[in-house]
Amino acid sequence: MTVISFGSGDYPERLCDLANPPDRLFVRSPVGADQLAILLAPPLVAIVGSRNASVAGVAFARRLAGELAASGVGVISGLARGIDAGAHEGALERGGRTVAVLGCGIDRDYPSATIPLARRITTEGAVLSEYSSGTPPAPFRFPERNRIVAALADATIVIEAAARSGALITARLALDLGRDVLAVPGAPWTNGSGGTNALLKDGALALTETADALIALGIDPGAARQDDPPITGPASKVLAALRREPVSADVLAARCGLTPADAAALIVQLELAGIIVRETDGRLVPTR
Repeated sequence: MTVISFGSGDYPERLCDLANPPDRLFVRSPVGADQLAILLAPPLVAIVGSRNASVAGVAFARRLAGELAASGVGVISGLARGIDAGAHEGALERGGRTVAVLGCGIDRDYPSATIPLARRITTEGAVLSEYSSGTPPAPFRFPERNRIVAALADATIVIEAAARSGALITARLALDLGRDVLAVPGAPWTNGSGGTNALLKDGALALTETADALIALGIDPGAARQDDPPITGPASKVLAALRREPVSADVLAARCGLTPADAAALIVQLELAGIIVRETDGRLVPTR
């Protein structure tokens, strides 16, 4: 474990913008202060959102983080289930930088659902906390954790947040610090859209694609990356149909004039490319 104290040369300068910066940061081994500085170097975004996010929301967070990572942008989040986990995973999948900030002691793995992810971040990114070993998770510690996430990032992106979501705390803290906040619009009748749509009403930037985040960071989004899978032929027809309305595989086959076998093959192709995901009710939903 590495300990970085307030006032030392290794202490992240951005945390000094906080009214109550942490006295110490504990960083899990094997990451040292020099490595942490590289991982926290700008450009860096926070990606946060609901723990109980939809399958499509998590897939979008994963894809967004991956594309940002491919553009050299680091990703910071809170290692919670749902959007946080999807963001960390997306960055790791593209070999990018990711940092997880805990709301408990540096030796604790919480929640248990993200233990495998935490172990991977420990070796490929960094896991840090302001809480010493043995400190249990507690409701008041997560908003405290959120201020660190907001302060370290150039901008905060909120994906799927209910009206009383903890992700909104991170967004408000980011605004207080003069950082940009971006929110993904959502259908007003879904539970996960109340918070994000409220942020947009209050002046947050709308994010519907990775280019929106890059522009907010002052990065030229440029042309489409060569690793973006080209969608042509029958697969493009399937994707267009799902963009009009997410439906089940059987309905999709009928609407596209495909046999069930042909539709299934195209669905698998698009799922493997991360372009569509299957919701728990069986509907197929595009991620972009």
